Amino acid sequence: MASKEITPEQLEVLEKLVEKARRVQGIIENYDQERVDRMCRAVAWAAGNPENFDRLGKMGVEESGAGDWNGRYGKRHKILGVLRDALRQKSVGMVEFNPEKGLARYAKPAGLIVSLIPMTNPELTPIVTAIYALKARDVVIFSPHPRTKKTTFEVVRLMREALKAIGEPEDFLQCVESPNMAMVNKIMTMGDLIMATGGPAMTKAAHSSGKPAYCSGAGNATMIFDETTDVEIAARNTRISKTSDFGSGCSADGNLVIYGGIYDAMVEALKNEGGYLATDDQREMLKKAMWDEEGHRIVATVAVAPQKLAKAAGFEIPEDRKFIMVVGDGIGKEYKFSGEKLTTLLTLHRYEGEFENALKMMDEIYKVGGRGHSCGIYSHDDDHIDRLALRAPVTRIMVRQPQSKANAGSAENGMPMTSSMGCGVWGGNMVSENISLKHYMQSTWVARPIVKDQPDEAILFGEFFDPSKKKPQ
Repeated sequence: MASKEITPEQLEVLEKLVEKARRVQGIIENYDQERVDRMCRAVAWAAGNPENFDRLGKMGVEESGAGDWNGRYGKRHKILGVLRDALRQKSVGMVEFNPEKGLARYAKPAGLIVSLIPMTNPELTPIVTAIYALKARDVVIFSPHPRTKKTTFEVVRLMREALKAIGEPEDFLQCVESPNMAMVNKIMTMGDLIMATGGPAMTKAAHSSGKPAYCSGAGNATMIFDETTDVEIAARNTRISKTSDFGSGCSADGNLVIYGGIYDAMVEALKNEGGYLATDDQREMLKKAMWDEEGHRIVATVAVAPQKLAKAAGFEIPEDRKFIMVVGDGIGKEYKFSGEKLTTLLTLHRYEGEFENALKMMDEIYKVGGRGHSCGIYSHDDDHIDRLALRAPVTRIMVRQPQSKANAGSAENGMPMTSSMGCGVWGGNMVSENISLKHYMQSTWVARPIVKDQPDEAILFGEFFDPSKKKPQ
């Protein structure tokens, strides 16, 4: 993705895509609720039915060389959740009315969305975006990651076929077939709204485009295990979260902050779930296999099986091991294992004494990276949960749940379903919540007269009100 000037030929490709999108934009924005809901169901099934999604997931792993070929299918639950959330909401006409305030809200489409697709979710993110966009009566041009462009193009092809099969314009959804960085930068300036799911470089580029952009921030998911932790449940959830797609997601557990009184039992429970505890020497070998001399993450060890990760580091682990654990050697920028790993490895940190010590450790971890994204806690102590919520610089905290299966929405929690998570100002993003249907729409507010609502000044200013202060005559 070398940065260079866009060629006339590349510009012509983009202009044709935009021309077709603008042509059909005026059609979809007049659709009724029943029609958009039918389109949502059609595209979701076409690309997200079990047979096709399994094929697309494996295609994405093979094309990128990252992720779990067998486990990628597990992300399909997000399609079901996104469709559930979309179908339960109105997106046409008046969608909200507050008689007490005399306010009515009417939903309007955002227009032409430019959707930047990450290498780690080339099959899922386009489906999620398409459901929400069509529901909101938007049109979309997808810009794939160059390393997974074939997968994303195939997903969009299936969805376009589904639209055509029910008599709808297939150009509601289009895809840049052979993108490079120059084309990505250009297409972002040609739409109305950008949906950018990816790393910090993508976020910076989207926010520099001159167009409104919803982005996701970087992760460094940290879990706190206090004295009330059920070690077996926590270990099982950690394994589920860490091994999902070989830890490719920003939500995958990265740092475990464990109370000293349960530390040994927790480590044993993690071993029982398939964890391999690396020696101090092996930890140093892993560090060299995961980061180069300048501190950049080495792509070859991103989202790989633990056996492949260990081999890259120069040692072997048993075939039945599902993830690697290293004991933290410190917290800070100079301690690489306290940052985001994006693979089947997590770091163990031990705290002693008061829960405040766990919070201090958590504070230091988020100074390394991942501010705004997510945190979790295994606790039955509401005071501990509340104190973490008040303190953690993140937009979402999962309680006693597998982080990577929960914070983007789950059938077992109330988080909005998504594949893109806003990380607030902490993460350089516009919103502090999961990016869902409401972010794909604009609103027109209609205000009717109500009974005057203006408290007396003495009530408003309270103790500071001084009736002697009058306007000079």
